[in-house]
Amino acid sequence: MIKHKKKALVLAGSRGIGKAISDALKEIPLLQVDALSSNDLDTSNLEKCIELCDSYESVDIIVLNTGGPPAKPFSDITLDDWNHYHNQLFLGFALILQKMKINDGGFIFLISSYNIKEPDSNLILSNTYRIACSSLLKSLSSKFASREISCINIAPGPMNTDRFNELNDDPIAAGKSFPMKRVGRPKEIGDFVASIVKNDISYLSGVTINFDGAISKGII
Repeated sequence: MIKHKKKALVLAGSRGIGKAISDALKEIPLLQVDALSSNDLDTSNLEKCIELCDSYESVDIIVLNTGGPPAKPFSDITLDDWNHYHNQLFLGFALILQKMKINDGGFIFLISSYNIKEPDSNLILSNTYRIACSSLLKSLSSKFASREISCINIAPGPMNTDRFNELNDDPIAAGKSFPMKRVGRPKEIGDFVASIVKNDISYLSGVTINFDGAISKGII
């Protein structure tokens, strides 16, 4: 339970999973939540990422979240695509982790994708850079652990978001094909994150949580 005022920063927090996390965190007493939209901060703009860090003295919780790249065949990916999504999905977050002061006992949440474990050949850009960012967070987790800062990578499967609807011609039929016969609800992830923060579950760190309704086939 939070005993004194703390601050949370949620990136891409105006829609979908980001909004669900922001809404759930706002229910926690003594926690101030700043939810930035993708218009407020485009993480492909590295200068803006640095400016964001300079504008905060410190935060206690940060949620690294952004929209996903389009599905493209490998042969159709342009140099501009590689550069843009390298910044948006990886380097922008890396700079924020490097420059943002996160208070002792804090939490870092990365919203990635279940495809980091079972890559989808149609989502090359997403797979590549989300895997890279997941590796970065894992690498940093032991360093942050010395200050009791927990690093948790949440890897959602198909969720009821605009992104899922854009990638599927018939979202309802697609959902029925999954083990739970539905897609996930963003609120489920929001409630999970809020529960971790509210109950100060800090020993859960350096992990990737598959949030995919048993779609993934792997054990780990």
